Amino acid sequence: MPLPLEGLRVLTAEQYGAGPFGSMQLADLGAEVIKIENPAEGGDVARGTAPHLLDDGTGRPDSLFFQSFNRNKKSLTLDLKSPAGQAVFRRLAARSDAVMNNLRGDQPAKLGLTYDALKDVNPKIVCAHLSAYGRDNERTNWPGYDYLMQAEAGYLYLTGEPDGPPARMGVSMVDFMTGMTTAMSLLASVLGARQHGQGRDVDVSLFDVAMAQLTYPAAWYLSAGDAIRRMPRSAHPTTVPCQLVRSADGWLFIMCMTPKFWRALADAIGQPELVQDPRFATPELRRENVEALSAILDAAFGAATTAQWMQRLGGKLPAAPVLHLAQALDNPYAQARGLVQEVPHPSGTLRTVASPIKLDGARPAAAACSPLGADTGDVLAASGFSAAEIESLREQNVI
Repeated sequence: MPLPLEGLRVLTAEQYGAGPFGSMQLADLGAEVIKIENPAEGGDVARGTAPHLLDDGTGRPDSLFFQSFNRNKKSLTLDLKSPAGQAVFRRLAARSDAVMNNLRGDQPAKLGLTYDALKDVNPKIVCAHLSAYGRDNERTNWPGYDYLMQAEAGYLYLTGEPDGPPARMGVSMVDFMTGMTTAMSLLASVLGARQHGQGRDVDVSLFDVAMAQLTYPAAWYLSAGDAIRRMPRSAHPTTVPCQLVRSADGWLFIMCMTPKFWRALADAIGQPELVQDPRFATPELRRENVEALSAILDAAFGAATTAQWMQRLGGKLPAAPVLHLAQALDNPYAQARGLVQEVPHPSGTLRTVASPIKLDGARPAAAACSPLGADTGDVLAASGFSAAEIESLREQNVI
């Protein structure tokens, strides 16, 4: 079976994390993602992101960081800031379905990446813009990154223990969700353009996605004035017990989201009488007496190791071991799921996390992103540029 997005051509002007993560999902699913990189600036800055630098076989920068966001993509070097580069880009856009960027909000218009700039060469083109704060407000020219969004959207005061300092999430989830949202919006707009004959601009910002992900806590505050707060043991704001518990050698997370699972937990720890205990008989009482319940659970779970508890609880009660990063990646279950993938690279085989998507029971194949500019000649030739034109562009340092 062909991959579902084969035939979709996307030009990207992207750097670092959020945009590349989103376009990588498209590339995994078969889209031809052509990564446009400025030859004068060494391409995407992520190619040189330490500490784990790679030899790409050409002497140019490459890194594990870069490859984790750019698998299955082609690399084309092109100076979008020059008139000749703009002319090349417009010819490429005429044969493409979409243009995607994750530049500062004031940059797409300057670089000719908008629908208004490209509709004359391709009325169906979709121009997807991923920025920090959007392109239509007083922060349009502000730079911005994931951690800043976590800070301003309230995440740092929803994460960690109540008496601790503000804490961010351990990975850049706002970046990743913004990339995924942009990819989804791009696909929806391409579908619409194919149906109706007209493309459009699509705007997604880190700030907007961070705010949108507040979901039910936002609804509780905006509609009922109820602002949730950090809970001990990383607990759920209302459901108890749904929290960390101590084992003999570490921690587990248990989630008794229904009465059924609360009863199953009481049985599993050998204390079925807890269900009738007047302190814990209702969800409201369990919330009021959560400290007493946590002490009981710690005492019970402390009698066995995390692994022993998982053997006892697995499949019967929503529970998970709390693992360090290395333990999570070495987890036999993750290995058996095929979530660790080997990717050929000029420096040797890279081991990375695979796509979370399965197609017909198999995960998409992975190829390393090409070395900087390695696909320039082939992409231009396939787009109708003659050998003489390509050589002239190289002499002018446009590509």
